[in-house]
Amino acid sequence: MHHDISPLCAADIQDQLQKRFAYLSGGRGQDGSPVITFPDYPAFGDVPDKDFQNVMTYLTSIPSLQDAGIGFILVIDRRQDKWTSVKASILRIAASFPANLQLVLVLRPTGFFQRTLSDLAFRFNRDDFKMKVPVIMLSSVPELHSYIDKSQLTEDLGGTLDYCHSRWLCHRTAIESFALRVKQTAQMLQAFGTELAETELPNDVQSTSSVLRAHTEKKDRAKEDMRLALDEGRSVLESIREPLARGPEQSPNQDQLDSQSTVQRLLAQLNETEAAFDEFWAKHQQKLEQCLQLRHFEQDFREVKAALDVLAQKITTFTDVGNSLAHVEHLLKDLASFEEKSSAVVQRARALSLEGERLIGLKHYAVDSIRPKCHELRQLCDQFAADVGRRRGLLGRSLDLHGLLEASMKWCDEGIYLLASQPVDKCQSQDGAEAALQEIEKFLETGAENKIQELSRIYQDYEPILTRDLLEHVQKVFRKQESVEEMFHRRQASLKKLAAKQTRPVQPVAPRPEAPTKSPCPSPGIRRGSENHSSEGSVLRRGPYRRAKSEVSEGRQGRGRSTGDEESLAILRRHVMNELLDTERVYVEELLCILEGYAAEMDNPLMTHLISTGLQNKKDVLFGNMEEIYHFHNRIFLRELENYIDCPELVGRCFLERVEELQIYEKYCQNKPRSESLWRQCSDCPFFQECQKKLDHKLSLDSYLLKPVQRITKYQLLLKEMLKYSKSCEGAEDLQEALSSILGILKAVNDSMHLIAITGYEGNLSDLGKLLMQGSFSVWTDHKKGHAKVKDLARFKPMQRHLFLHEKAVLFCKKREENGEGYEKAPSYSFKQSLNMTAVGITENVKGDAKKFEIWYNAREEVYIVQAPTPEVKAAWVSEIRKVLTSQLQACREASQHRALEQSHSLPLPAPAGTSPSKGNTKNVRKLEERKTDPLNLEGYVGPALLPRPPEKGRASPTSPDKKAKRHQVKSDPTPFGSRGWSKTSHPSEAPEDNDGWSSAEEPINSSDAEEEGRVGLRKLVPGKYTVTGLDEKGGPDALVLRSGDEVELVQEGDEGLWFVRNLSSGGEGWLPARKLSSLLGQRGAPGCLSSPESSAGSALLSASSSCSESCAAALADLQG
Repeated sequence: MHHDISPLCAADIQDQLQKRFAYLSGGRGQDGSPVITFPDYPAFGDVPDKDFQNVMTYLTSIPSLQDAGIGFILVIDRRQDKWTSVKASILRIAASFPANLQLVLVLRPTGFFQRTLSDLAFRFNRDDFKMKVPVIMLSSVPELHSYIDKSQLTEDLGGTLDYCHSRWLCHRTAIESFALRVKQTAQMLQAFGTELAETELPNDVQSTSSVLRAHTEKKDRAKEDMRLALDEGRSVLESIREPLARGPEQSPNQDQLDSQSTVQRLLAQLNETEAAFDEFWAKHQQKLEQCLQLRHFEQDFREVKAALDVLAQKITTFTDVGNSLAHVEHLLKDLASFEEKSSAVVQRARALSLEGERLIGLKHYAVDSIRPKCHELRQLCDQFAADVGRRRGLLGRSLDLHGLLEASMKWCDEGIYLLASQPVDKCQSQDGAEAALQEIEKFLETGAENKIQELSRIYQDYEPILTRDLLEHVQKVFRKQESVEEMFHRRQASLKKLAAKQTRPVQPVAPRPEAPTKSPCPSPGIRRGSENHSSEGSVLRRGPYRRAKSEVSEGRQGRGRSTGDEESLAILRRHVMNELLDTERVYVEELLCILEGYAAEMDNPLMTHLISTGLQNKKDVLFGNMEEIYHFHNRIFLRELENYIDCPELVGRCFLERVEELQIYEKYCQNKPRSESLWRQCSDCPFFQECQKKLDHKLSLDSYLLKPVQRITKYQLLLKEMLKYSKSCEGAEDLQEALSSILGILKAVNDSMHLIAITGYEGNLSDLGKLLMQGSFSVWTDHKKGHAKVKDLARFKPMQRHLFLHEKAVLFCKKREENGEGYEKAPSYSFKQSLNMTAVGITENVKGDAKKFEIWYNAREEVYIVQAPTPEVKAAWVSEIRKVLTSQLQACREASQHRALEQSHSLPLPAPAGTSPSKGNTKNVRKLEERKTDPLNLEGYVGPALLPRPPEKGRASPTSPDKKAKRHQVKSDPTPFGSRGWSKTSHPSEAPEDNDGWSSAEEPINSSDAEEEGRVGLRKLVPGKYTVTGLDEKGGPDALVLRSGDEVELVQEGDEGLWFVRNLSSGGEGWLPARKLSSLLGQRGAPGCLSSPESSAGSALLSASSSCSESCAAALADLQG
């Protein structure tokens, strides 16, 4: 039964044990049987069976298996109880005691009646107890002493055994807690050891460092747990020994001895476990540290090997052996510089090889992996040193050969000078001839050291460096040397004849040099007079020796440009190209670093808690299209630039091919103010600090967000430098065009930055077409319908306005004061006015100021006198506006001709076929020819407002510049009036500015037009689209019905004041009187259509100049024809 019940802990049944209805005092019987005492406990019958069973089970599990096997002695003290209680206690114990019993001693009640009753009852009811051991009824304590020694009994039973139940309970709880902790510690160490043993060694430095750091932290925690467990065990052992230390005369009972041995055994087990773990950890730590050393070695090996491979690749590019002595010396200097720069890599490689040997000497576990790498590093270093030495040897031999060639060339030049400088008249005498002959012989003796002796020997000695060009040059020098030697031999023969005794005087013809004689000096090249060298007068031109240009044609006059200058320019071009490539690579790396270190981390779930609320989901705002820029440069632009490393003067082609892709910077720059604002709001976010710490950046993110802006501006500086050194090269035109394209992109970026700063414009700026120009001007207004005083003031007080010229409109804005910092300091522009380019005209010159020009609107109803900062700015604006107006005029002319052709075949007309659709406009044309305007403003053209609009929808597209109509040059640009895409609007904030000269900003245009029309009579209608403002209540059953709000189109004017009208809202169509239409239709046409006020105003002006009138009539005829 003892082994079938699960063991309990004192802490689990602490409440039951504290009742003390049974306890294990530690006493033993004569044969060592453990003694369990049941003291006098009046409420023994009230103890629940489960509690009783748990206490019995626990108490019988404390003694050792050996002692428990002997059997327990139960001492039941019922001296103060009744027989009935005694009987009940014995029966309960007999029924549920969980261990072996040896003897049951019962101290029966001491009362006379109860004692007598117990004797009788026990005698008659002995069989009821059903116990397999004897039950002895004792009358007194001394009788108990005869069965159990007094030293094994507690004081309440007349013994001397020191027992404190609360202390016993405390000790049992502490021992069991310590035992449990030892068990948990052992399990934890076992699991940790298993984890360490099963850990796979990482393949990189960072992961290995992380594993070593994590394992070390876990080891430290395990060691701390073991230390706490040992402290706890020593404390428990000390508490068990404490009572014995206070009373040395008392000997410990068996239970105390068992407790001490249990704790000591647990402490020993814990010490052994700790020692085994320390030994295992030492091996594991050594392996991890060796793994980390190996990963560092492998990483350094990869880096060093890559660097050595780059050096080996670069040394293979050193193939030039030089084309002159100076060139070879320069190549040797380059080689020495390259070797010096490479020495750091080579030294690092050799040091790494020594480090690998050291690891091998320390018996590293990966010797088989380290030794081949050390061998490879030594081999690469030796190979590189051999390549450099071989290269130096070749250049040394090339230096010797070029020195020999230079010496030969110099010897030839001096020889030619000597022959040319010998006086002919003195050589006629015998003495003079002998002296000249001695000079020649003496000079020829110097040739042994300075001239080429055997050409075959040169081929043999310098074969490794003899390229085709160098071989040709050697042959040319050798031919020159032979030619000079032949000249000397001929001169010697002539002088020898003269030196001999002559019978008659001989008058030889002295050779005349082709050029004036000069002192000996190096010649710029070889100039050969002819291929046959028979004439002694054949003289070679002198100058410094050059391989590629050592021989020039006979007809070439003067010296060519020095190759040294060209070489210097080539070197400078290479420097610029290297700077372009180096900075481009750094730029790409920085973009990648920001995208990976910041942008990607914003999507990292582990970093989400560091991102502030204002920064969430704002990655596109903060970084713009930086990722698009990175992919373009990394995948395309950088690779294409590298293709031009050998021909830097042609790099402009790369920019021209990618000029459209480079316009992605405009989008980035437009987003930069938003990014800057977001950064200022969230720059203190812990996310940025953490990312900057990880990247080890000294500068914060905002400095790197400026990199794209700085890069696009850097290109034009590099292109300027390259162009400066390439003016005579093949790619100079491409470089100039590329520079212009980059400057154009910068201008577009700058314009767009101003454009996005416009506030208060209710429409979509993209609908206005491409932004052509922008700038600040002083503006005066002159509106014919303004108040008189305002009109007068407008002449003297200008407004400061920032104008934006688009393809379809010109915007007037007021520049606001700058505030804030960084990009927030950029100015903003408050929208004030927009003028549709279809109703705009210009006057190029204004009296009194070469910087002024006029922009007028709706046939000079509104005139804006604009003063530019400089005449050049004015000329640029006038030219650009003229281009826009001319393009519009041509487009309207072609569209009108096409519409007229379609309309003549599709309209149902009630009038006879001969009726002209432009009949009503003939008088207007004549009136226009008769009117005269201000002589300073010669507006000449009437726009397409007079042309009818077709029933079909659509607009003619602007024509290309090569299709623009030719016309006479006039002082003022044409004003193409026609379909109005935007109506003139004014911002409400304009009202307070009346005092600065804006005279009619608050008046709608059409209201003033309506007043004039009221004075004249019926409004003149023109073909186009209108909106119905009244209600047609008198229409017949078959008549066309117009309702308020309907959109209608006036298609064709017929006879008797009738118009063919198409209701675009209901689909109906028919003929209606012009008077009725005047009262029903609104004053303004729909967007994209003609309006009546524009037409009447547009047909009111013609120039008084005869030439201008003729050109206007011609243009008008073209429009109407």
